[in-house]
Amino acid sequence: MLTPNAIAFFEQPLAMNMPKFFPYLFYLFLFFTSFQHAQSLTSVIVDSVSKKPIPYATVQLNNRGMITNEEGRFKFLLKDAVEATDSLFISCIGYESIGRPISEFTDSLIYLRPKAIELQEVIVSNKNYTPEEIIELVEDNIEKNYITRFSKKRLFLRETYQSKIIKTDYQIKKSTIDAFNKNFLDSVIQTVPKNNIYYTEMLGDLYGSDDGDEQKLDLIKASELYDKSKELDVELLEEKFNKIVKENIKTDSYFKVKSGLFGTKVDAEDMGDVFKEEIDSTDIAALNKQLEEEKKKKDERREFFLEYKRKTLGNLFENLPIFDDTDYNVIYRPNRYELTLENHTYLGDQAVYVIKFVPDGSPEYGGMLYINSDDFALIRMDFENTESLRDFKLLGVSINEYLAKGSILFDKGPDQKYHLRYYSIIKGIRAGFKRPLTIIEKNKNVKGRRKQNELALKVDAAFGNINQYELIVFDEKPINSGQFEAFKEKTGVLPTYMPDYDPNFWKGHDIIEPNQAIKEFTSEVQSEN
Repeated sequence: MLTPNAIAFFEQPLAMNMPKFFPYLFYLFLFFTSFQHAQSLTSVIVDSVSKKPIPYATVQLNNRGMITNEEGRFKFLLKDAVEATDSLFISCIGYESIGRPISEFTDSLIYLRPKAIELQEVIVSNKNYTPEEIIELVEDNIEKNYITRFSKKRLFLRETYQSKIIKTDYQIKKSTIDAFNKNFLDSVIQTVPKNNIYYTEMLGDLYGSDDGDEQKLDLIKASELYDKSKELDVELLEEKFNKIVKENIKTDSYFKVKSGLFGTKVDAEDMGDVFKEEIDSTDIAALNKQLEEEKKKKDERREFFLEYKRKTLGNLFENLPIFDDTDYNVIYRPNRYELTLENHTYLGDQAVYVIKFVPDGSPEYGGMLYINSDDFALIRMDFENTESLRDFKLLGVSINEYLAKGSILFDKGPDQKYHLRYYSIIKGIRAGFKRPLTIIEKNKNVKGRRKQNELALKVDAAFGNINQYELIVFDEKPINSGQFEAFKEKTGVLPTYMPDYDPNFWKGHDIIEPNQAIKEFTSEVQSEN
């Protein structure tokens, strides 16, 4: 890369530097040669005043867009068509935009200067709009500013799931099977990880419209990053449980599971595969059958993985604020919010309205809207719930969805349409179970009393989850309904398991730059794929 001194050299008259010209010419040759073979441009965008990272800044190169992560980091894959003279443009609301040839970005830090806003500065228009009138103009221009029907989107989705066991208290009130004792139950609880984190990433093409159920997904590549040593060993628990059940109950028994006033009948075979005979390793037919079952399970897993990702993406897209009847319905239901025109800011040289919205009644979300003053396009929305989205408590069972906050960013493309560029949302959930639990063995073929055995507990457990979804859309093109119907999904992709972060896994693909926690992730116990 050219140093600042080298760049300054070429800005001086050539005659003054003739004796040094050929060494620098060689240096320049090496630079352009290495640039053509460079794989990516990586940097951190920071505030020039506070020196803090700037998240969600837009980075554009040759009509390709990227977004910085929460740490201000981005990585741009340099395609073969990229030249050293091509310009890289960086913009963020409230900052002065910059655009320079890519060869000039030689530092690991890129500084953006905050855009000064004079208090007397007023957006020039024929009218001083109220916030309600601005929102109405946003709605009126939805069809002009966005693709609202079928489209094909190249996208990358990262999901992070963090689970935590808050409490696992219990008391044994009664147990007529000696093996179902405190030692056994403690061993079960100890097998459940107290804290766990799971990352999954995918790259693909999504075909669909504003309907979450009307989506099709073409998976290209996917990964899973987690510690297998912290997985709940269901097979080991099942083995322990089956051994106890097999030694203590009759084959024609059934169970009554009760929690307070409620009871459910469960057949003995449904309590675990306890009467399954061992497969003879010499039985070729049995082995072939087992292989077929394993293949079927793998096919089912592929189908489940594809379906889960499709539904996750469909839910994110159908909740975009540019569509009617979404969770963030301030554009189509402005009368349900208190709207305040906070101030004006800038996205580059374009003036932007900043509107604060606070729910006035039933809506659960509040936040800020950033609206282009020229074409009245919503270009950014920051939101956070103002009350629990769900706070359910009934007979000792509780579920509290206490957190949902995020940001949604749109960016104007070469087609003069605004496209979703970035969508981030964090959700927090707590669940609790504080109830008596009784498992009763009964047998209708036993003379006299049908009740055989009983395990009665008093359980007080609580769990917490923090889930984060990060979506970046690299490209969006309109398609018609015929093209949508013609596309057929394939279920050939399963996520690749990684015990540690692998920086080469996504080599050759644009993704959201991972944060430091992901880069430093290492399993406590190394596991094979």
